[in-house]
Amino acid sequence: MSSSTAATAALLAPRRHLSDRQARTVAGLLDATVEELREVGYDGLTVRNVARRAGVAPATAYNYFASREHLVTEVFWRRLEALPETRVDRRRTAASRAASTLAEMALLVADEPELAAACTVAMLSNDPDVKVLRDRIGLTWRRRLQAALGDDADPAVLRSLEFAVSGAMLQAGMGHLDYTDLPDQLARTAELVVG
Repeated sequence: MSSSTAATAALLAPRRHLSDRQARTVAGLLDATVEELREVGYDGLTVRNVARRAGVAPATAYNYFASREHLVTEVFWRRLEALPETRVDRRRTAASRAASTLAEMALLVADEPELAAACTVAMLSNDPDVKVLRDRIGLTWRRRLQAALGDDADPAVLRSLEFAVSGAMLQAGMGHLDYTDLPDQLARTAELVVG
């Protein structure tokens, strides 16, 4: 196994196997995170308050999540993973397929401004658990874009589109772009980059 294959396998391996009860606890904590964000925003978000809202002890919450950044990034990761697989319609141009995939990923949290703003901050954290999730998110973006473009996609084009989606989400999260503008902006970018 090459070192890059081993690194990818390590990123995709689960932290630990969760029992059904543990999985329900984690799901409850993530649901409580979104509810807490809606009510108090990112500045008021704490793992302790999320635990209280989820009906578990703070120590239990910290057993699964090291920080509020970890909680928020896990919410984003799970939503990304829940997206249906990219359907490839070869009748459409590669740029059109890429634009659809980019928009789908960029609009993932668009309807929830508090969560979107929290993701912008949380995903830039130095927390080691967030870094693992960030790497998983990047691999998922790459996989989805690769599927949209096809196996013969130019690696430079693929990388440019990865920059486009992360930059667009950062711009929207900072309030420089409206999330509703992202599909059009990303479609233009895809046309320019893919050709």
